[in-house]
Amino acid sequence: MIVMTGDPVHTLFAYGTLQPGDARWHYLEPFVADEGTPDSVDGQLFDTGCGYPAAVFDHRAEPGRTIEGRRFALRPDRIDEALVVLDTEESSVAGRYRRVRVSTHAGLAAWAYEYGGGLTLTPIESGSWSDR
Repeated sequence: MIVMTGDPVHTLFAYGTLQPGDARWHYLEPFVADEGTPDSVDGQLFDTGCGYPAAVFDHRAEPGRTIEGRRFALRPDRIDEALVVLDTEESSVAGRYRRVRVSTHAGLAAWAYEYGGGLTLTPIESGSWSDR
């Protein structure tokens, strides 16, 4: 579910290459305050064919779909910097990704990056980039 109002967000939900051990982890790693916690959100995950996934949340996803990932606490002293770095990086790849606020199944608000459009997508039935 996309959440547009509420308290400030101090966490990031990573479902693809921003996860530890993957290609873009080095962009997120300097800003995390913990090892991350497995979590999930309502939405649908796709393979872009470009080496990274695409996620759509809420009304854009098929009903009953879930995306698996990790929720990371962001360092309080570096949240603004983290969001600038991540917004820049995520918007630089094909797919016009944008940061949105989501509610995880653990009941916490988190930032996540949603696919905007322009690519041919293949659904990832498992909802997990690592188990595709």
